[in-house]
Amino acid sequence: MKSSDSMRIGELAEQFGLAPHVLRHWEAMGLLAPAARVNGRRRYTQDHAIRVLTIIRAKAAGMSLEQIREIINVSGQAERQALLERHHAELERRLQEIAASKALIEHLMECKADDFSQCPAYRRLVETSIGFQHRHEEVCIAEPTSEEVSRDREPVR
Repeated sequence: MKSSDSMRIGELAEQFGLAPHVLRHWEAMGLLAPAARVNGRRRYTQDHAIRVLTIIRAKAAGMSLEQIREIINVSGQAERQALLERHHAELERRLQEIAASKALIEHLMECKADDFSQCPAYRRLVETSIGFQHRHEEVCIAEPTSEEVSRDREPVR
């Protein structure tokens, strides 16, 4: 291998915004194949860069280093497929939670209620996300309606 075809550990780490010790750790854990040594220094190839990106993407998807190692080192396609299907289902569940959280935040950004927890539309979003049937109107308390204003002005008898 020509030296121009390889990278030092610092170069590979910098390419992905990592510290060199991260690559050493991944190598020690069996996630990254040991780099060839030239004059006692690690020399990484494009294959290493592809593996590093794979690890980074898997971590971004919520996988632990142990899960990533298991997927990388699994013996057959069928076993890998089963592992990935389980993780995919977990990602789908997390995406639904994120979407529900996003909907709540988007509502709060627009809600004019003094106490957003009493806003019927907000309560509906929350109750729907925890499995309650909503019992409230589907409108946000932006401002009191004319009916509510006149009702509040009526004298108490």
